Amino acid sequence: MSNDERSAVSEEPPLSTRLDFLKRFEPAGRGFWANVPEKEWQDWHWQLKHRITTLEQLERLLPTLTPEERAGTTLANHKLAMAITPYFFNLIDPADENCPIRRQVIPRLEETHAAAWEMTDPCGEDSHSPVPGLVHRYPDRVLFLVTDRCAAYCRYCTRSRLVSNATGYDFHPEFDRQIEYIAQHSEVRDVLLSGGDPLLFSDEKLEYLLGRLRAIPHVEFLRLGTRIPIFLPQRITPELCAMLRQFHPLFVSIHSNHPRELTTEVREALGRLADAGIPLGNQSVLLRYVNDAPAIMKAHVQKLLMCRVRPYYIYQCDLIAGSAHLRASVRQGLKVMEALRGHTTGYAVPTYVIDAPGGGGKVPVSPEYVLSRNNDRVVIRNYEGKIFEYPEATDGTPLFKAPVEVEESELT
Repeated sequence: MSNDERSAVSEEPPLSTRLDFLKRFEPAGRGFWANVPEKEWQDWHWQLKHRITTLEQLERLLPTLTPEERAGTTLANHKLAMAITPYFFNLIDPADENCPIRRQVIPRLEETHAAAWEMTDPCGEDSHSPVPGLVHRYPDRVLFLVTDRCAAYCRYCTRSRLVSNATGYDFHPEFDRQIEYIAQHSEVRDVLLSGGDPLLFSDEKLEYLLGRLRAIPHVEFLRLGTRIPIFLPQRITPELCAMLRQFHPLFVSIHSNHPRELTTEVREALGRLADAGIPLGNQSVLLRYVNDAPAIMKAHVQKLLMCRVRPYYIYQCDLIAGSAHLRASVRQGLKVMEALRGHTTGYAVPTYVIDAPGGGGKVPVSPEYVLSRNNDRVVIRNYEGKIFEYPEATDGTPLFKAPVEVEESELT
């Protein structure tokens, strides 16, 4: 092979080629687990039992570990435990240190470096917790934390103080007290079950909790926040979906960040939920080298729609201690939004938000489309950068005269 041929082979494929690949649905494959019987591989309990949780396992399965990853894994249990399901591990590119899957679940030494402005509880949840495991930050809705366990652990987790108990938070939800609080506060019409991940519960335990909440007259609808369909699609069984459909209106918010996460297995799992009549939304976190390239995010949101999932939020990465190496800038987030609005279907455009540090709640952030306004006009620009004027109406004054009433006889 000539030097020119070697150079051509080693070159990264054009972006258009890579995006075409990312927009296709591919199976995750078996990888190191090729000899595992199909029945076991499809059993979500088997997947949980065989998660990668130690440095020894990781070194054996991923010999390309960097020094930063090796050191981070050694220290992981001081901040947030490491756990990766075999299914999700198969999506990692062992040849790419900046693989978007790898960066999300393999610890790095940088996690031990905390800036002065980073926090253990960046969203101020503990200060809005009237009873253990319940967060009442917004007037008409509450966050119901049910567990501190997940199928796999995201390295940028907002609740890393709590999730996996690596820091000794010792989280113990008190379901009776949580439900009693909701029952006593008639303003609460919306309950979001999260954690940790509520879909780690057995069907029976989850049915019990949802049944108790649905029995409260003023609770209008329920939500589940979960990353299980992405980390562990085997959990989304027909039996689970049949149980969930008892509790409509019930919404499920999933968490996917990159098009590679949307495999054929995930599409089928999400299809089972959608077929059960459950509206699906996705919440992404803007992450450096993962999804902060506009073309990658565009491919992701379009692929979500093909999975019957509505892109809902893009979150600016919270100021969680040790997450600076994963945090993209707000400036880059605005570029991503500019690349979506008008350049793809409106259903694919999520809302970009910053969860205001310290408990201020979600604040929408968007590019400037209103350039100026006064009592007479609004000056706006569109996605192409073209400028338009819109005449402003005086508040309280109709633009048109009220229609004159016409007698039916006058119409003949």
